[in-house]
Amino acid sequence: MSTQKQNGNVVAIITMIFLFAMISFVTNLAAPIGVIWKNQPAFEGSNFLGMLGNMMNFLAYLFMGIPAGKLLTKIGYKKTALVAIAVGFVGVLIQFLSGIVGVGAELFSLPANFFVYLLGAFIAGFSVCMLNTVVNPMLNLLGGGGNKGNQLIQTGGTFNSLSATLTPMFVGALIGNVTKERVQSGEITMANINPVLFIAMGVFAAAFIALSFIPIQDPHEKSNSNAKFEHSPWNFRHFVLGAIGIFIYVGVEIGIPGTLNFYLADISDKGAGLNPETAAAIAGFVAGTYWFLMLIGRFLGSIAGGKISSKSMLTGVSVIGIAFVLSAIFLPKTITTSMPVFTGSSFGMVEVPLSALLLVLCGLCTSIMWGGIFNLAVEGLGKYTAQGSGIFMMMVVGGGILPLIQNRIADLTSYMTSYWVIIFCLAYLLYYALIGSKNVNKNIPVE
Repeated sequence: MSTQKQNGNVVAIITMIFLFAMISFVTNLAAPIGVIWKNQPAFEGSNFLGMLGNMMNFLAYLFMGIPAGKLLTKIGYKKTALVAIAVGFVGVLIQFLSGIVGVGAELFSLPANFFVYLLGAFIAGFSVCMLNTVVNPMLNLLGGGGNKGNQLIQTGGTFNSLSATLTPMFVGALIGNVTKERVQSGEITMANINPVLFIAMGVFAAAFIALSFIPIQDPHEKSNSNAKFEHSPWNFRHFVLGAIGIFIYVGVEIGIPGTLNFYLADISDKGAGLNPETAAAIAGFVAGTYWFLMLIGRFLGSIAGGKISSKSMLTGVSVIGIAFVLSAIFLPKTITTSMPVFTGSSFGMVEVPLSALLLVLCGLCTSIMWGGIFNLAVEGLGKYTAQGSGIFMMMVVGGGILPLIQNRIADLTSYMTSYWVIIFCLAYLLYYALIGSKNVNKNIPVE
């Protein structure tokens, strides 16, 4: 390989990893903005309404997943990335306009500008979906597939988690303490979030300009220029089972910390029994520790990915995850342990149920599942890889559906009982790693 081509690959890899970080940056803007909305007088503290922006982000995957894969096949990686960045800029811009357009008006007994915000969140979700469609196959193909491809995906995931960890902290520092009283008095409005939105738009604009000048050649461009698609990724059994695996995985990734947050913050007898005055702050920090451990896990996965196969990694973390969650289900909440958390005024060691710590440790397991599932599912797809990536993005909607099912079960029974949903999901991922990931359709031409 020539030095020029090697340098081009390095630049392409760095660019894709940077875009990987942007994905979580945009996605994680929804939660703090939702806190402002839910505390509006018309919302009456509704968590459901406050989380609609986050749901709109995930819902976009369902509509854009397959079209994004087709777009990738038609115009290539670089142009798809540029379109995604431009769409992201528009989505964030509309969210900014929600602090201006429709303010003071009502629609369906809710502030009219709330619907402007939801539109912006939905459009931003299109952007994130397309970026995901680009970066995963691009990193896998730039690494040559196999262990090296998995290693690059894990590296990108590390930066994605770093952005996911830092974004809430940064946003929190900008908007300060959000309370119902401050929101309803007009002290905090959508205008308070403007600096964050300006930063997001600035990042998109800078990325668009930088990517425009970076030469990126599609890794399969020459071999696929005249490719005939007699089949589709759906013809590959291991891909179909992998797509189901992605649906399940995202539900697990979101459901574990989301339900844990509710459990620790619940000051009723159904909750974890924490101090009512600090329960919410402790719950948020403990759940946040899960995402930090995902960062650590992806970093370690990026190191081990070049030596350990995706099958072995997915098998190991699925078994460990099942052990953690099973233990959490059966341990009584009276058995506690100390964890370093922020109580709302200072850092300190706080007693929490041991089951909470075990669920937090699951972050180390879920951290490397995405890369492993993706790597196994697209192995041997050849020219169908881009289409497969689009289907994968559609299946990310599982992050919105499965947590709803889990929390409905929590409403009807108990928080810990709801984690049986997670057990069944992890059992499927273990099955996929051991059996379902085997390519039994090797007779289909993929060149």
